[in-house]
Amino acid sequence: MKIFVTGVGGQLGHDVMNELAKRNHEGVGSGIAHAYSGLQDGSAVCGMPYIQLDITDGAAVGQVLNKVRPDAVIHCAAWTSVDAAEDEENKPKVKAINEDGTRHIAEACKTLACKMMYISTDYVFNGQGTAPWKPDCENTAPLNVYGLTKLGGELAAKELSDKLFIVRISGAFGLNGINFVKTMLRVGQIHDTLRVVDDQIGTPTYTLDLARLLVDMIETEKYGIYHATNEGGYISWASFAKEIFYQAGMKVNVMPVTTAEYGLSRAMRPLNSRLDREKLVKNGFETLPDWKDALRRYLKELQGSSAL
Repeated sequence: MKIFVTGVGGQLGHDVMNELAKRNHEGVGSGIAHAYSGLQDGSAVCGMPYIQLDITDGAAVGQVLNKVRPDAVIHCAAWTSVDAAEDEENKPKVKAINEDGTRHIAEACKTLACKMMYISTDYVFNGQGTAPWKPDCENTAPLNVYGLTKLGGELAAKELSDKLFIVRISGAFGLNGINFVKTMLRVGQIHDTLRVVDDQIGTPTYTLDLARLLVDMIETEKYGIYHATNEGGYISWASFAKEIFYQAGMKVNVMPVTTAEYGLSRAMRPLNSRLDREKLVKNGFETLPDWKDALRRYLKELQGSSAL
């Protein structure tokens, strides 16, 4: 298969391209930068075809995809800075990328009659209650601009694409980019006590594991909305931080606090980000490994790279 991947300069796009290479698919990467700007780690993504593309330019999206003529598009590109999305000057940009950019991708996929996979987020939900959110639950009510625009992207894709996968993830961490694990390791070097939110509950997602699943999915025609995070139960950010420091052998005291007590976030965040992954199993897909195992492998990978 020829698979076009957006956002290859980010965590997930980087790992998706490498996974495609492992399976001998023809991967074509894209991003806003003139050339591939991700981790220069000597992996397959660094040597695979790359096309500069601004997804907010609908005409450019159509022209590029018509030239490449992929069998599928895995759309990883997004504005992901949740707090910065709340700034008035950024709101039009966030919408242009997350919502309008996704619409442009979906329009091009419809024209080419190719598969489309859109990576979405737990932030499309309002975070009420404690029950895990089902993939096909229509009770979406985002609390912030990021969530609203990602939901807008979902709606645009559903409106236009006949061969669509929507995959919602939570708490992504990978080699290529900034994430919670890297942040904890960095600040843990200079502080012996950290206040970490303990009432936002979900499960993290290792992009290396997720990339494998996404390629498994795009090789099929089992279209629909899915939730995909690592297994191992639902945890808070504070619990995740404690395990990070434990596995890294760092003596850092994690002080659990409520979201209200933390008080540093500009964007409201859902307290309940539990995502129900049962649909993956029902459709024959292999779920992701336990998050503690994923973290162990990730920390080992970090040690052998320049990504931290």
